[in-house]
Amino acid sequence: MVLWAEDCLEGLPRRVGAGGADVVVTSPPYNRGVAYGRYDDRRPREEYLAWIGRVADAVHAALAPHGSFFLNVGGSPTDPWLPLDVAQELRRRFVLQNVIHWVKSIAIERALAGATPHLTGDIAVGHYKPVPSRRFLHGAQEYVFHFTHRGDVSLDRLAVGVPYQDKSNVARWRSGGADRRCRGNTWFLPYATIRRRVTDRPHPATFPPELPERCYRLHGTDRIRLAVDPFVGLGASAVAAARLGLPFVGFDVDVHYLATASRRLHEALPSPRPPTGPRVSRKSQVPGPRR
Repeated sequence: MVLWAEDCLEGLPRRVGAGGADVVVTSPPYNRGVAYGRYDDRRPREEYLAWIGRVADAVHAALAPHGSFFLNVGGSPTDPWLPLDVAQELRRRFVLQNVIHWVKSIAIERALAGATPHLTGDIAVGHYKPVPSRRFLHGAQEYVFHFTHRGDVSLDRLAVGVPYQDKSNVARWRSGGADRRCRGNTWFLPYATIRRRVTDRPHPATFPPELPERCYRLHGTDRIRLAVDPFVGLGASAVAAARLGLPFVGFDVDVHYLATASRRLHEALPSPRPPTGPRVSRKSQVPGPRR
């Protein structure tokens, strides 16, 4: 497990090499004016997408022939096209094999929940950032684009599957023998409640470790020689890899975020052996993108 204080555009070819990554799970800056420590999150759209293209080129070179690239991108009420513009930029290099919707908050009426035992009323679970507007709805989901080189990567769908709600389907479907079905492309994963932002989440934009963990499982952990995150931030993807015992390399240009990532990774490792990092590259002092 290694964390590099280095721009991923320099680090991916140097530290990972051609075809060295089996899975890349990351979330770049969204260009929405977020207050990052060492990155300007307000670029002209053309400049931002050109930079995304350079990141995509670096990932394309580092990704193994049957690797998976999971890219988390969210829009905003006033700029809902951003994730799709990013996906179009990557379309020039990859095949979009799956589109996953990461749902952070959901409300379900009891009448629509089917034969769910012990549920007596409506439920509303998860967290979202309220939108103070009469025009827009609260944003309760983001995209996770699953890119591959040719669109032909086999996945371990049941590794992130769910039990059948109607148990009669277990016998009805040949694939239901283990009472497990494909989860589909809608993933509900709420954030943990944050009581003190400065200590619980000192980074302005993160995802929970369960999101990259699910991506790793979907790709198939037995086929992952190395997992990589070009924008590791507070280390959620590293924590997920540690939980699964996967080799991991992460990059970020902000040493303060990396210090928190290193601590979280140390706490997540099953053995007393600490992670290797963060390691500082001489070129990491050049301000660059991170998330």
